[in-house]
Amino acid sequence: MTYATIELAICDHVAILTLNQPASRNGLTETLQQEVLAGLKRVEQERKARALIITGAGKSFCSGADLGRIGDTSGSDSLGNRVSQSMEELSNPIILAIRNLSVPVVAAVNGAAAGAGISIALAADVVVAARSAFFLTPFLPRLGIVPDMGATWFLPHHLGRARALGLMLLGDRLPAQTAQEWGLIWSCVEDEALMKEARGIAARLSQLPAHAALEARAALHAALGQDLPQQLDYERQRQKELIDLPSFQEGVRAFFEKREPVFARPGPEGKEK
Repeated sequence: MTYATIELAICDHVAILTLNQPASRNGLTETLQQEVLAGLKRVEQERKARALIITGAGKSFCSGADLGRIGDTSGSDSLGNRVSQSMEELSNPIILAIRNLSVPVVAAVNGAAAGAGISIALAADVVVAARSAFFLTPFLPRLGIVPDMGATWFLPHHLGRARALGLMLLGDRLPAQTAQEWGLIWSCVEDEALMKEARGIAARLSQLPAHAALEARAALHAALGQDLPQQLDYERQRQKELIDLPSFQEGVRAFFEKREPVFARPGPEGKEK
């Protein structure tokens, strides 16, 4: 399959989805968003990949919304209605598709992650950034609109209210090194080491049990809305089911045999063989 605005390659069980519009700093045009959704669907359906890396071509990871299109006030419908519809049909489904992908996702932030670009990065399970990269939320101070594509959910959950609100209101650049120190991302590495680091992490993630990413996301999400006794019971219920899967038995065997576990991949129906 060929794409006009992204690249998708799968090698050694790791897929790499590259936003490939460097001239526009990988802005979220309608075509790019459609192709990102198609690429994510392909990764999910083909089951060749056991991990996914999302990155950007050129000097930016993603510059956010396509302001040229958003600034077009022609047409019979209001601009707000058109943008809302696009968010419902394209932008928000991208975030949900990343969060619901059955394989672990690594974001390799190679440059500016601005506006909605922050949300795409933070939707991943592990975020690695180049030292020259930075994160920017210009919505309110520059445009008078709220951060979107999940940014108002991701930022406070990662950073707490004070830092999230400061970033949203001031719109200051958050350098990658500071983002690591604040706990927004997993790591910050030298620019030339970014993709090597991302591939190394993705390779490790590809060896996890097939359900690991979904279970980890679900457990952390559950913890956000529960007290400790409720979360303890959630853990008990999940262990009741997961301990009876083949992956647990393989892990126990590997432990006693002093070797790395080798987990079976899911069959066509998505369950462990």
